[in-house]
Amino acid sequence: MKQHTVIDSPYGPLTLVATDGVLSGLYMTDQRHRPPEESFGGPGDPDDTPFAEVTEELRAYFAGELKDFSVQLHLQGTPFQRSVWAQLRRIPYGETRSYGQLADALGNPHASRAVGLANGKNPLGIIVPCHRVVGADGSLTGYGGGLERKRQLLDFERGGRRERREGREGDLALF
Repeated sequence: MKQHTVIDSPYGPLTLVATDGVLSGLYMTDQRHRPPEESFGGPGDPDDTPFAEVTEELRAYFAGELKDFSVQLHLQGTPFQRSVWAQLRRIPYGETRSYGQLADALGNPHASRAVGLANGKNPLGIIVPCHRVVGADGSLTGYGGGLERKRQLLDFERGGRRERREGREGDLALF
């Protein structure tokens, strides 16, 4: 059974999706490869698991208090995609890796393009930090949430300036 809820963040609304009570999706509003809304299931209670847990972890992340997420994830994808996503979770907070470095870590140095495709299909952006992947020359390349948002997330993790966004009481617009 799938359920979803929408929360605010300093980088815009985030749709959280749970499959059988386990987080299976985190999507930005204008994200490339975002599944259709009807695939998210019915509305879920933001105070129930896993939504309450991930909301608290995201709040702590955006406040600069959390670097590694521990919320349980239900990752649906091919075995190769799941191996790429596992490598993404190994990239330390505030650091980047190239597609080639990820391919090397997977033991297949010629798989940079396949790594890029799997990276683009990541269903749990921010938590599975696909924004930490850059081109071989360090340039910002493809990001489902847009390059400007990728730049903002990387700047944030590197201790860059955080701008305050106005938000409603109880939402995640902390900056």
